[in-house]
Amino acid sequence: MQLGVNVPNFGPGTDPGVLREWARIVEGLGFDLLMVSDHVAVTPDVAVRYPEPFYEPFTTLSWLAGTTTTVRLGTTVLVLPYRHPLLVARMATNLNQLSGGRLVLGVGVGGARQEFEALGVPFAARGRLTDEYLGTLRKTLQKEADGRTSPIPIWVGGNSEAAIRRAIRFDAAWHPLRATLPWLRSAVTNHSLPAFAPRIVLRLTTTPVNDPDRPAGSGTIEQILDDLNQLRLLGSGTVVLDPYHGDPEETRRPSAAWQALTAVATHWRTTP
Repeated sequence: MQLGVNVPNFGPGTDPGVLREWARIVEGLGFDLLMVSDHVAVTPDVAVRYPEPFYEPFTTLSWLAGTTTTVRLGTTVLVLPYRHPLLVARMATNLNQLSGGRLVLGVGVGGARQEFEALGVPFAARGRLTDEYLGTLRKTLQKEADGRTSPIPIWVGGNSEAAIRRAIRFDAAWHPLRATLPWLRSAVTNHSLPAFAPRIVLRLTTTPVNDPDRPAGSGTIEQILDDLNQLRLLGSGTVVLDPYHGDPEETRRPSAAWQALTAVATHWRTTP
């Protein structure tokens, strides 16, 4: 099972130098995948958790492709209704080619109503548009594949039944976000999924977290490692660790996240 990291590409502490350092640390620690998130219009409902500066994902990943060599690069998740699917296919194909076949394209429906309004995209139609665009995207990516780079894996983000059905319908990996291990286990065992690639929190503590609603990835290093092993047993091909907990001020202090990632990487390599 591979491990990835969700890197904050937003917030008051984020700038090109910090993004470059994130990439250096993620790749240097041996993580397999670096992912960033997506917003186009930083409306008030977005800015509460993901304030400006917000670095556009395709631009950011294209730049980071030139500063890295082995780590895969991806979106968790691209809000699919925001862009025409042919434009997404073109940008994704070019990024995959320029990075040597390292792109993972995570997509989702989005949920920021004010942002949808700012972009002139009907909020109530976002599910239908995602299905329509995803169908076009898959066909276009297959047609544009050049045979010289790896195919682009598509992950469908979201914790709803609709997201699970979408992943199954389009033969994509299901990419649930920040859930508990019992809930993930129930969802995986009750559905025949093409693939499973969850994003979990990364919150390292010095004492065990005994809350029955403990999110996977939170607790002592022993609890986190056990969560990862349980997800591996559930068939996860990749687990993405998310060290951002919702406070934009965290982006001014990335060293705490880097220390937690170092602890996981060090112990994971020694786990039988």
